Amino acid sequence: MRRVNIDSIQVGVKLARTIFNSDGGVLLTKGVELKELYVEKLRNHGVSEVYLEDAISEGVYVKDVIHDQTRNEAVVLAKNTMTNYNFSSSLDVKNVKIMVNSIIDELLGNDDILYNLSEIKSVDDYTFEHSVNVCILSLITGIGLGFDITKLRELGTGAMLHDIGKLCIPQEILKKPSQLTVDEFEEIKKHTIFGYEILKKSEKVSLVSAYIAFGHHERFDGSGYPLQLKNENIQLCARIAAVADVYDALTSDRVYRKKLRPNEVYEYITSLGANHFDPRVIESFVKYVTIYPLGTGVLLNTRERALVIHHNKNLPTRPVIRIVYDDNMKKQTILREVDLSEQSNIFIVDGCEL
Repeated sequence: MRRVNIDSIQVGVKLARTIFNSDGGVLLTKGVELKELYVEKLRNHGVSEVYLEDAISEGVYVKDVIHDQTRNEAVVLAKNTMTNYNFSSSLDVKNVKIMVNSIIDELLGNDDILYNLSEIKSVDDYTFEHSVNVCILSLITGIGLGFDITKLRELGTGAMLHDIGKLCIPQEILKKPSQLTVDEFEEIKKHTIFGYEILKKSEKVSLVSAYIAFGHHERFDGSGYPLQLKNENIQLCARIAAVADVYDALTSDRVYRKKLRPNEVYEYITSLGANHFDPRVIESFVKYVTIYPLGTGVLLNTRERALVIHHNKNLPTRPVIRIVYDDNMKKQTILREVDLSEQSNIFIVDGCEL
């Protein structure tokens, strides 16, 4: 399977992964042959990419760090939790904690955790998918840092609910398709305080979890908000959620900007590691997040284009690739596979579309 932009889809290709919406319903089922009508349906739901099965990607399987059903149920739960709070002004945390426990169990049962950016995201359902992704990424980082089960549960709960304060921000500001004014950005900043107050009121949410909502926009160098805290004055779980939040936000399409490629976000986060983020958190984070996800295209220094088909865990910038196009953009009839860890003169210069 390989990941492609829906604008590049040719009619008749097969879908390699079932696509769900935030209500738990199936938009399109794995194995269906894509027609223009189906592609338009995906566009209308804010889906910009899908996984396909074709000759180029034969034998490539992209595995999520948790089961598809678990991820789907978590997105539905995130939506229901936030929607129900809007109507009742009380937060039902019990089911969130149950879901976090399930995610932790699956992650701890995974012999080789590697976050491969495998989920299909929707602009329309961004808030709920983002909540789940920040939870998963934070837990993976916490596992890497040696957190015990109690600490992981607090981290996961707070990360899942880190943006709940946005329920108190006007929708016209949250979904504004253009640059925010100074006053609008000041309003957005308040979601950290609102979120902390919402979670603190719930008896079933620990102060550690509540503080994640408060502190996930603080920065290690003191440039964040709401209190411009620095270094160790920012609670560790909030420092973890800060990295997860930025990574998922930048690898997602938004109403006001297009997403960045995973390698671009990876470079952005690591280059800011000494300033915006806790270096220890960054070190744990990058161990488990792929720079070049399986099933995605890369551009080589030879000007050839290739598909990433296997990771080299100890050399993450040098995966095994399958060359699809030569340096003149001619599609190859025989697809040659190259292990970049064994080829010092060939290297990846960027991600690309195939």
